[in-house]
Amino acid sequence: MSAKYRVLITDRAWPDCEVEKQELARVDAEVIEAPPGADEQTLIEHATGVDAIATCWAQVTRPVIEAAPDCKTIARLGIGLDNIDVEYATSQKIPVTNVPDYCIPEVADHAIALMLASLRNVAYFHQQTKQGVYDLSAAPMPRRVSTLTMGLFGFGLTGQAVAERARAFGMQVIATNSSGNDYGTGTKMVDFEELLAESDVISIHAPLTEATEHQFDAAAFEKMKSTSLIINTSRGALIEFDALKSAIQNQSIAGAALDVFDPEPPDLTDPFFQHERVIATPHAAFISSESLDELRAQAARQIADVLVGKETTNVVNPEALA
Repeated sequence: MSAKYRVLITDRAWPDCEVEKQELARVDAEVIEAPPGADEQTLIEHATGVDAIATCWAQVTRPVIEAAPDCKTIARLGIGLDNIDVEYATSQKIPVTNVPDYCIPEVADHAIALMLASLRNVAYFHQQTKQGVYDLSAAPMPRRVSTLTMGLFGFGLTGQAVAERARAFGMQVIATNSSGNDYGTGTKMVDFEELLAESDVISIHAPLTEATEHQFDAAAFEKMKSTSLIINTSRGALIEFDALKSAIQNQSIAGAALDVFDPEPPDLTDPFFQHERVIATPHAAFISSESLDELRAQAARQIADVLVGKETTNVVNPEALA
């Protein structure tokens, strides 16, 4: 006997779909998986006739959504929504959900880890010793972390978690966001220009939108301290990559520590990634066994709720329900 509902999972960053299958089985929904690396046409073929779509990084475009006229919801297995055509989904009265709080500790910890690996020359010395070089004097002289200013671009839950960790190291923290709201943290809120000028470390924690795309361009890097470090665990396209490469090559800034790229995966044959003051990790900031379990179960429950007509959490386009 076939299941009552069919749910397409476009892609995943974990070994199997057992967590999703168990949650969705409670409402008699079966899981259909697209093959790894599926292109738009393949996603269209797999989306045909499904009742819901769950996506990690795959592009859920208008044609993909159109292939599923009975689609009742689209769930983002993550936080950002730039891979989903939310506008078209809303026009079709399809609620879109995300899981905005599942990996806050992990991303905050990763940002701080990238910062320390750069500021304390950990990554540099690791690379040197692997090549048989044991030379304390080879690296730039670091500054005491507690004397530095952390600047946060974006001050949502993750940015606030990074601020808390930075203060534990004695750092001064400043932040900028569109509202100027410090959310009761007592953090000094500044404009973008002041953030660039005053920060020794800038950590990016903002969503990718038309307004924030390439926010960190050549003009921005020119206004940063030549000793400053930029960290990105948010979205790759917030940084204009060519401008960053120039800033590193020209020593306009001291270093970059990146977990996200545009495009992903990046071209690791680019000499930029061999630069001694560049650290790169493969979009890994969100991962822990706890965060993945929380993410997968919550996204599957959101789908299950919508399929059986219940209210659910984190609907990003409530107008679709009007």
